[in-house]
Amino acid sequence: MSNDRFTQAHIDQWRQEGFVIIPDFFSAKEIAPIVTDYERIYGKKGAGDFAGRELNLKEEDGQGAFRNNQFKNIDILPYDGSIEMNLISLHPALIEFAKQVLCSDDVHLYQSHTWAKYTGEADYDQAHHCDFRNHTLTVPADSPSQRTADIVIYLTDVTDAHGALNYVTKPDADSVLREGAIWGPEPEHQAQLRLKERSAAGTAGTLVAHSIDTFHRGTNLTLPGGYRYTMTVGYKAAGNDMIGYSTWQDSAEKPWDKIFNNATPQQLQCLGIPKPGDTFWSQRTLKLTQARWPNWDMQQYFDAAN
Repeated sequence: MSNDRFTQAHIDQWRQEGFVIIPDFFSAKEIAPIVTDYERIYGKKGAGDFAGRELNLKEEDGQGAFRNNQFKNIDILPYDGSIEMNLISLHPALIEFAKQVLCSDDVHLYQSHTWAKYTGEADYDQAHHCDFRNHTLTVPADSPSQRTADIVIYLTDVTDAHGALNYVTKPDADSVLREGAIWGPEPEHQAQLRLKERSAAGTAGTLVAHSIDTFHRGTNLTLPGGYRYTMTVGYKAAGNDMIGYSTWQDSAEKPWDKIFNNATPQQLQCLGIPKPGDTFWSQRTLKLTQARWPNWDMQQYFDAAN
């Protein structure tokens, strides 16, 4: 497919620095219905005594930390929203981006969740960390095909006052710690990483992609009455059993028909659905699957089986 949303330079930067920011990956028209969904589901204002005003819970050293309230307003695919909201993490351009950074012709979506943050609902400042610990029971691999593409989609403008991610490129982290380091727990490490950090601020429609061994941290929302809507998406090469996050089969009661009834075979393949012509598809499995999802147009699958 055409790669007019990203360039080879973006792919190279992701591989070399572990982080890339691509403005205008999605248009205002593409994200508008999703923003409407977020407003309906989450609202524009936070809740609690500090709603709308900056909440600072840090000690004198100013060191951020993980706090439970940071992870409110998160939901997992499929969503109680529009078709656009349910399919954006399976957008063909995202699939192509993942294929190229992972050097794989067959990729699977293993993570997709919403995240709405509000000034005052939490102190969102975190310590610098890498995300591998809740994506794998091992460590980030050397081979691109065994790595992951972690992606954040900005659905609203995310300035520094809206809590933009801060990150440290791999070369800069290597200079602070050691080559290939994935831990930096000591206060002196954190202070040095903060001196090297950069802002991932961007406008609505921006794509922020990083790897699970790139140091980054959430930052606090300080804008009075501020809020930010994002979606987090993760891809891996098909068959990479070391990587996991969400188990789609565990949420069978959710509105999967919104995806099955509107997705292409390529998009469904990214969820582990065998493509048309796969040996899984027999007359029995075709008929039973059609009975389970009666409004899914399976004609391509029936035709390929015949």
